[in-house]
Amino acid sequence: MAARRAVVKRKTRETDIELSLGLDGDGRSKIATGIGFLDHMLTAFATHGRFDLDVRCKGDLHVDAHHSVEDVGIALGQALKQALGDKQGIVRFGHAYCPLDEALSRCVIDLSGRPWLHFEVKFKAQRVGDMPTELFEDFFWALADHGRLNLHLDAIRGRNAHHIAETLFKASSRALSMAVARDPRVKGVPSTKGSL
Repeated sequence: MAARRAVVKRKTRETDIELSLGLDGDGRSKIATGIGFLDHMLTAFATHGRFDLDVRCKGDLHVDAHHSVEDVGIALGQALKQALGDKQGIVRFGHAYCPLDEALSRCVIDLSGRPWLHFEVKFKAQRVGDMPTELFEDFFWALADHGRLNLHLDAIRGRNAHHIAETLFKASSRALSMAVARDPRVKGVPSTKGSL
C-alpha cells in the first residue's frame, strides 16, 4: 500500500512553517517551533500516535505565541487532510482515554469532513512553560477546521496544567491513530453517503 504522507509549506507575514506528516510511521519526530512546551506536546503527539512528524516554524514570537501555535495547528490539519486522500478503507472513528498522574482526558474523533471542536477543558494556570494555556483550544480548533474532523476533547480531571495538556495531546494522538487506521473490511469510504 502507498505510504500516506504529506508535506505542507505555509508562509505568512507572521509565520514560516514547513511540516511533514506520515500516518503510517513509527513515532519519529523532529520539532522546532520556538515554543518549548509546544515542541514537547507535538513530540508526544507523534510518539503516541506512531506518526512521523517534522515541524519547523519561525514565528513572530516577539509579539506572542498565538500566531505560531494556531498556524502549526493549521499546517498539521492540512497535512492530515492531504495524507488521508480520499479516505478509502479507513476506520474513520477513534477514541482514547489517557491519564498522567492525577490528570485524565478523553478524545473522540470522527474523520467526517465536517469540522467541529468540543473543548471542555479548564486550566487553573495561565501558562505552561512559555505557552499560554488559552492557546491549546486555538491549536485544536485549527487542527479540526483544516483537517476537516470532528474532535471532542474533555479533561475529566486534573490539577497540574502540564499534566492536563499532555493528556489532551496523547489522547488526541491515540484517537487519531485509531481513526486513520486501515480496515481491510472497509470497501471504499466508510459512509452511508459514499463520501467523507
